[in-house]
Amino acid sequence: MPVQPLPNRLLTTARWPVGVAATSWAYIWRTTPMHRRELEGALDRDGPPPLPAGVSLDGVQRPEHGAGPLLRRRYRARIRDTATGPTDLMSRLTGDPDQVAPGELAKFSKTSGEEGVMRVGDEFLVRMPGPWDGPIRVVEVTPESFRFATLDGHLEAGQIEWRAGRDEDGLLTFEIESWARSGDAVSHLLHNHLRMAKEVQLHMWTSVLERVARLVGGRLTGGIDIETHRADFPE
Repeated sequence: MPVQPLPNRLLTTARWPVGVAATSWAYIWRTTPMHRRELEGALDRDGPPPLPAGVSLDGVQRPEHGAGPLLRRRYRARIRDTATGPTDLMSRLTGDPDQVAPGELAKFSKTSGEEGVMRVGDEFLVRMPGPWDGPIRVVEVTPESFRFATLDGHLEAGQIEWRAGRDEDGLLTFEIESWARSGDAVSHLLHNHLRMAKEVQLHMWTSVLERVARLVGGRLTGGIDIETHRADFPE
């Protein structure tokens, strides 16, 4: 499997302290309640969904290419005081996912595909001043969701999905769910032992959920729910 060139890896590593500092400063002023749970997982129920037929697998980083445990993580928000529905929300996000990215922490740049729409096979590069930097490919698009697979050079190996829906009370919901391992041994050290990458990543995705609520003119209710299932991966 191709690896990220050393100069690029060194550049990414040099940005880690900046990302950690930015995350720490933002945490000081964070007011959104976070409900975090870490549970024991199992590969047979917490592994990523199958990649759809017909999707190009060229350069895809599967979990077996990574290091450390498999983490299935879901970030979920309920949004009130908005007339926007799930399909309308996802239509706006497929046009430009960068509009809800926290600009000080992350940027989605489209590297392949038509601007303003999202189709299977399109590719983006996610840049972040911390241990989250790499290319992704769109592998599925539905009216209420889209899913990415990580590509060679990404600091994670797996898939991530954005989706919208309704809860039992009829409120708009938005979720980001990932099924991934660290992309290599260095990322595994920072994410699962020093936990630097984990906190930067958590701040990034919870910031996206907050921005989605603002995008639809609504308000979060009940804070943000974060659930992680950790499953050991056979080496």
